[in-house]
Amino acid sequence: MTQDFSRRPIASRNTKWAAYVTRMLVQRGIAPNRISVGSVIAAALSGGAFALSVQVGPVWASALLLLLGAAFCQLRLLCNLFDGLVAVEGGMGAPDGAFWNEAPDRLSDLMILAGFGVAAGLPALGLLAGALAIMTAYLREFGRAAGLGSDFSGPGAKSHRMAAVTAGAVAQVAVWLYGADWPVLVWVLWLVLALTTATVLRRSQRILRGLSAPR
Repeated sequence: MTQDFSRRPIASRNTKWAAYVTRMLVQRGIAPNRISVGSVIAAALSGGAFALSVQVGPVWASALLLLLGAAFCQLRLLCNLFDGLVAVEGGMGAPDGAFWNEAPDRLSDLMILAGFGVAAGLPALGLLAGALAIMTAYLREFGRAAGLGSDFSGPGAKSHRMAAVTAGAVAQVAVWLYGADWPVLVWVLWLVLALTTATVLRRSQRILRGLSAPR
């Protein structure tokens, strides 16, 4: 049966810096739902920067937009971290918190991966990766609703996807600075697609196994 994690396992959740930032946010009365909305804004800026990187002429401008996309992608993850910390550890959770914890994440995945697909010159592939990312979340929630626990496993869970996108954007800039013309973004997009597909299959298999097990 799938392990039951009430929250996504995140190593940085128990660090001193995360606790400090959480205290600051709580002291300023910043509600977790507002942080969740901030994650969508960060994701929109990330996806937009990625998409615009192929619309500008100079290589330095494209490189700057890719780096901005990577930075906003990580900002989205920080918002995802702190909305949960403020809600749970900070005691500021709201009755509608579950909605704001889940719905913005799905939109964020789609915007970032769609923008990354445009940057790679494969917009349809980016949309497919975004759709599969939404599917992984659906399977997690389906498993939880079926009494099988919340499955946050990879190899293409949210943190893995965003790490690949961030590293891919930075690596593409490094390749340009080196003077090469390797299509790193294309390679990374295919990698994200493969990892996300593997995650969909893995979570589906665990659900089917759990539903078929004697009770």
